[in-house]
Amino acid sequence: MRTLYFRIVFIFVLIALVSGLGGLAVTSFYYEAKLKSGSEHAMEAASRQVRELDALAGAERREETLQAVAGLSYQLYVVEPDGSERAYGAAFRHGFLPPETAVREVRSGGVYPGMTEEDRRFKLLAYFENSARNTYGFPLSRPDGGTDAVFIRPDLESQIGEVRIILAVLLASTFGLSLLLIAAMSRLIVAPVKRLTRAVQRMAAGDYDVRVDTARRDEIGELGRRFTAMAGAVRQLDRMRQEFVANVSHEFQSPLTSIRGFIRTLLDGGAAARDEETRRYLTIIDEESRRLSSMSRQLLLLADVDRPDRALDRRSYRLDEQLRQAILLLEWQWTAKELELDLELAEGTLVADEGLLYEVWLNLLGNAIKFSPQGGALRVAMRFREGREAAWERGESGGPSGGRRLEVVIADEGPGIPPLELPHIFERFHKADRARAVAPKDGTAAAAPTSAAAGSGSGLGLSIAQRIVRLHGGDIEALSQPGKGAAFRVTLPQGSDAPRR
Repeated sequence: MRTLYFRIVFIFVLIALVSGLGGLAVTSFYYEAKLKSGSEHAMEAASRQVRELDALAGAERREETLQAVAGLSYQLYVVEPDGSERAYGAAFRHGFLPPETAVREVRSGGVYPGMTEEDRRFKLLAYFENSARNTYGFPLSRPDGGTDAVFIRPDLESQIGEVRIILAVLLASTFGLSLLLIAAMSRLIVAPVKRLTRAVQRMAAGDYDVRVDTARRDEIGELGRRFTAMAGAVRQLDRMRQEFVANVSHEFQSPLTSIRGFIRTLLDGGAAARDEETRRYLTIIDEESRRLSSMSRQLLLLADVDRPDRALDRRSYRLDEQLRQAILLLEWQWTAKELELDLELAEGTLVADEGLLYEVWLNLLGNAIKFSPQGGALRVAMRFREGREAAWERGESGGPSGGRRLEVVIADEGPGIPPLELPHIFERFHKADRARAVAPKDGTAAAAPTSAAAGSGSGLGLSIAQRIVRLHGGDIEALSQPGKGAAFRVTLPQGSDAPRR
């Protein structure tokens, strides 16, 4: 993946290269349009002045004339007919002489436009080259009939002004091109950020179907893909919330309708209503009221454990004693069914949220009692297991790595859970019809469950239990075979190294 850092560095280097080359191109254009023609005219004028001065002073004083011209900020290079060479003014760079063809051309009466027409690379830089080949050549007649080839150019000090102009044009053009390229390249970074901003605004307004499509392979592209995934998760949560509200409304409406109906029946019956029928109606009203109260408590607990910032109040306590307290609290229920208790509780401490786990045991024990047959057995076991051993027994390839874990098993001898219901047993508002898990062997229809046995559940208890166990870094699973009861196994990390949320 190309990181944003790499992209920014690459863009910076690209802008520097392009703006530098563009600045050179603009400066070269300025040279061709301004300096080149001006230099040609200046050198032609200088050559005419040298001829005029030489004609006025005479050939015998040519040495003095050329010295005087050199004093006017010029450099001169003279090649006599016999091949001897003389230089006037500042010294030329050694080794860079006019080509022989140029010397012959000048002696034959032509000119040598070396400052403007010489075929060299980087003409802009060559314009300031301090060499005899970077000159303007013209002929100067001698009294003996021969011809001197004179090459002239302005010295470097006189070109300082032109250098400043060239640098100013170069800097201005480079800076201008850099601004244009920065403005253009910035859109590559700013545009996806703006798309993300608009997507966030749409999402804040309640549009959870927003997507940020980007093919970028840097951090901004990754952010866009993560945002799209987050929007999908929020959309799913919003859908679940809507279903939750609809289901809760439905669950509340049913018992409320029953309560109102039975109350209306009592009111319409007046004094003629029999005492037995009145008590039966009041019993149903009481059961439905209890159901509403339990559902309200579970909804509040569910909202509490669902909070992302929910922190666990961890402390060390005896888990076996907590299980005994939960069993004693429900004593009136299992004694009413004449259940036989089979307790195998090893002594052990646990670092966890005592109040939340107490809700788990009450729910699992309450379900086990509710679905146990009259006179059946209820088994509650607690033992220590190593993390890898517990995972191996569950048929997992991995599992908790290291550390002791506590395992609690609560099993009943009820009808069990239908195989098709088992994968959904921990879903919210899912209520398995355990009364139909096994049919009587005599072929008669199974007895309809009572409200206390099947109809009073809200479908939230096991979902809440699973959420609490997972908050502690543990696991809960349901094991069942139709007709042979059901067992719930809870595995929890014993120490304080469990995840903290």
